[in-house]
Amino acid sequence: MTHDKACRPRDTHLSTAGLRARGWTVRMVRQLLGEPDLLRANPYFRTAPQTRLYRVERVEAVEASEEFRAVSAASVRRSVAAKAAAQRRRREVLARIAAEPVDVPRLPPDRLSAAAVAHRNHRDEERGHGRRDHAPGPAAVESAAPEALARWKVNYLRHRLTRHDELLDGLRGHTGRAAAEELLRRRVYAAIAEAYPDLAQECERQLRDREFGPPRT
Repeated sequence: MTHDKACRPRDTHLSTAGLRARGWTVRMVRQLLGEPDLLRANPYFRTAPQTRLYRVERVEAVEASEEFRAVSAASVRRSVAAKAAAQRRRREVLARIAAEPVDVPRLPPDRLSAAAVAHRNHRDEERGHGRRDHAPGPAAVESAAPEALARWKVNYLRHRLTRHDELLDGLRGHTGRAAAEELLRRRVYAAIAEAYPDLAQECERQLRDREFGPPRT
């Protein structure tokens, strides 16, 4: 078995990383091993906490005990239960997102344009706070390019729908949260495109860029 350099002398001691590789958890180390047999300065960062080392003989003796097998089995059960609970929360959140109505505000064209530009200018001003490399440049409905105005409209409507992000509360783990965020994002863009057909192309573009990145030029 190969141990990291922080575990010198390599053949006589194990670090916490080495213990994890053997199936130990932090809780198991604290419960079954207690205090380390040796403390050594971190070889890479002198200000970091000392490396905790445990004698291989003591580790192997504990691993051969009935107590270790019982604690290890309990740890596996807790891990399985935690994963099952996380999967259950993920399924519940996905079901709620799929069933949640997405009510897009229906505004007359002139009001939507004005609100979108005001939202864009507010965000632009916020970006300028504390950033010397960004000088806010207010936009106007009359001088905005059609493509830019469509982008600002979709951004404004998405901002109005951010309350749906509360559905993601309680989700932990990149896999479950990523799937829920993707479903929520697709539902929001689809609802905007349905309410404002003239913005459907911009919704598709933003969704594509968010999922795959902007096209290379």
